[in-house]
Amino acid sequence: MTVRSALGTAAALRQGQVDAVELTEQTLEAARGVGAQVGAFAHLLEDRSLAQAEAAARTLDDARRSGTLEQLGRAYPLLGVPLPVKDLTQIAGQPFGAGSVLLEGNIAEVTDGVAQLLLDAGTVTIGKTSVPEFGFPCYTEPATGAPARTPWDLRRTAGGSSGGAAAAVATGVVPLAHGTDGGGSVRIPAACCGIVGIKPSRGLVSAGPHGTEGMGLVTDGMLARSVRDAAAGLDLIAVARPGDFLTSPRPQKGFLSSCDRAPSALRIGVLTEPLAARTEIHPAALRGLERAVELLRGMGHQVQEVPAPFTPEQWRAFMPLWTVGAAALDLPEDAEPLLMELTRWLRAEGRTYDGVDLTRAMAGVQTIARRTGEAFSELDVVLTPSLAAPPALPETIQLADGGEDFDAQCRFTPWTSTWNMTGCAAISVPIHREAVDGIELPFGVHIGATRAGDDALLLGLAAQLEQADPWPLVRAPHES
Repeated sequence: MTVRSALGTAAALRQGQVDAVELTEQTLEAARGVGAQVGAFAHLLEDRSLAQAEAAARTLDDARRSGTLEQLGRAYPLLGVPLPVKDLTQIAGQPFGAGSVLLEGNIAEVTDGVAQLLLDAGTVTIGKTSVPEFGFPCYTEPATGAPARTPWDLRRTAGGSSGGAAAAVATGVVPLAHGTDGGGSVRIPAACCGIVGIKPSRGLVSAGPHGTEGMGLVTDGMLARSVRDAAAGLDLIAVARPGDFLTSPRPQKGFLSSCDRAPSALRIGVLTEPLAARTEIHPAALRGLERAVELLRGMGHQVQEVPAPFTPEQWRAFMPLWTVGAAALDLPEDAEPLLMELTRWLRAEGRTYDGVDLTRAMAGVQTIARRTGEAFSELDVVLTPSLAAPPALPETIQLADGGEDFDAQCRFTPWTSTWNMTGCAAISVPIHREAVDGIELPFGVHIGATRAGDDALLLGLAAQLEQADPWPLVRAPHES
């Protein structure tokens, strides 16, 4: 199976170099093969995907006969391209398990807005990618199905909660995948799997019509092997809907075009102090950061070190929102023993808070966001390592005690959640690789915007880094 980018695949389909049905059959075969090795998919949607591919092939044939391929490409830039949906997002009539035994065999009754946009764009779903139970942890060890593993070392996690999506992209099964991010759940697996992951600005991607955004900590995002593909995917889902609490502007020409415009000299902060927990930072993660810093300085950007805008203790303002959200899941009373340990712990913690605590937590998160915004007001972006360490061995972060599990996750991912609090866009790029215990592993660099709505600037800078120092595009699974 030839591995192409999402945009390259779309162009090959339009030019008749690739047949949409044959491509889908090959993708499904890869999903059953290498995809299964890395635990990429919770469910394959074979019949639906082949029907989607046949529809795309008919549309392409009609456009060739009528001489309208160019117009078709503008209207449906990723027509026929494999693009799976994370199994926290519903497609009516299809399995929706959310990584929990409680939803095993469940079939969705509605199609969520983002999924509908991807379907309307003519992409081919292929399947639902693996997630941990209800998407809570930063690893993907579902209660049902295989765990998601990074292809760089099959002993190590693919990250979470979009771990299946990242594994599918990193192994070349698909060029682009949908994810969701409430504390780093797109960017963490991107870093673990050596690919690109973007969390857009709050309000850019609507949670409607069926979902609600609440405080706006969670948003949909994209995982890809290239910045341009991630931007093209973001263009498909960056849509506002009636009833949204907050909307964020999108560029008139879309996000893909921003990748072709290198930003002029930016003011870039470099932050190495952990924010969510006090922890040691692996030397290779810091070397990856320095690699990016040297590149950016060479491009003419102004780079300076900056201190942490708040302490890990102050970060704990985030906790009630996360735990109360878990406690608010509408589950039968007798279901509690069937839940995984972390989920039970989060729900138990959430039940200890009342309305006053929740109101204070909301204010606390905004206080942190304001403090961070003021501290970074003279900067355009802030760089950190994506993770404090290489892709984790699952037993080091998925622990028997829920509270210890949560703390271990915070130590592993001490930066990403800050950008969910501020609502600004953030992206992880796989700029660095280094051997750990004799095995080469990826180390991402996290680029966070300091102003809401600067998604285009972020993509332009990431594309500039990719052009200057390209990263490997596909990784075959490695067993130690």
